Amino acid sequence: MSAIRLAVTVVSTALAVSRHPAVRAGVHAMVSNPKTRETAITTTRNAAYNAGVLARHLLGRNKP
Repeated sequence: MSAIRLAVTVVSTALAVSRHPAVRAGVHAMVSNPKTRETAITTTRNAAYNAGVLARHLLGRNKP
């Protein structure tokens, strides 16, 4: 599976999950609690950083 096709699959799955009522209720509850919100922000940033590290390892630093 190409990287573009995989990215499209991941994004479309994330959009479908984010529209689920249970997920929306959980996000709403999380936004209401400042400590939980800060934890979610930190976790998201760490996951994004780790995804970038993984992408650099898989593709190399010189490839676009």
